[in-house]
Amino acid sequence: MIEVEGLTLIYGRGGAAVPAVAGLSMAVDSYELVSVVGPSGCGKTTLLFALDGLLHPTAGRIRIHREEVRGVRRDVALILQDAGLLPWKTVRANAELALRIQGRKESAGRVLAELGLAGFERRFPSELSEGMKRRVGIARALALQPRVMLMDEPTANLDSLTREHIQNLILGLWWEMGFTGVLVTHDMEEAVFLGKRILVLSPRPARVVEVIENPGMGEPGYRGTPEFTAQVAHLRQALLGSNGS
Repeated sequence: MIEVEGLTLIYGRGGAAVPAVAGLSMAVDSYELVSVVGPSGCGKTTLLFALDGLLHPTAGRIRIHREEVRGVRRDVALILQDAGLLPWKTVRANAELALRIQGRKESAGRVLAELGLAGFERRFPSELSEGMKRRVGIARALALQPRVMLMDEPTANLDSLTREHIQNLILGLWWEMGFTGVLVTHDMEEAVFLGKRILVLSPRPARVVEVIENPGMGEPGYRGTPEFTAQVAHLRQALLGSNGS
């Protein structure tokens, strides 16, 4: 479970201070997958970095499984927008990078195989398609066997078919592993497809201005239903409202 109370994050000091998040509160239940959307530059990625312990709150608090977040946790994994692969390391080395940083000796071989990357372990990122790079980034996160998965635009700049494939992969992994997840995305259809609830943020500094319940998420064929289309339209209006449009 994730609990955020009155979170404020300010970059810089004095006259150069830029508030990125102001008094934001939210909660994510255990085993729940929540989407976070909002205007560009509103502080979505800043929120993820704070949840991961990479940024320390200026004010407020974050708790994961009832423990206050004071730094990076072993049971939390972050998937970056561009996969964050090191070009001089192989697929296997990239997938096992977080394990090695934590001083763990486990292998990512099984996870790579499950994600369709068997046989590519010795390849380098430059030899992979964009979709494969994203899967390596997912493999690196899954290798940690996390209880909490944080995802920053995991399908950004992919073609539509690859994007849907990665979305289906994330949904299947959530069903299989039962992690608690927070997905940041600009894609409204992705937010509806992958979020049991959708949190709409205001322009910077970010705060939650609407929470959209999405009970159809995870149902077979949901993407092709009238309910899905209606939720996407609702979300579009909510985003326009959050911008003051």
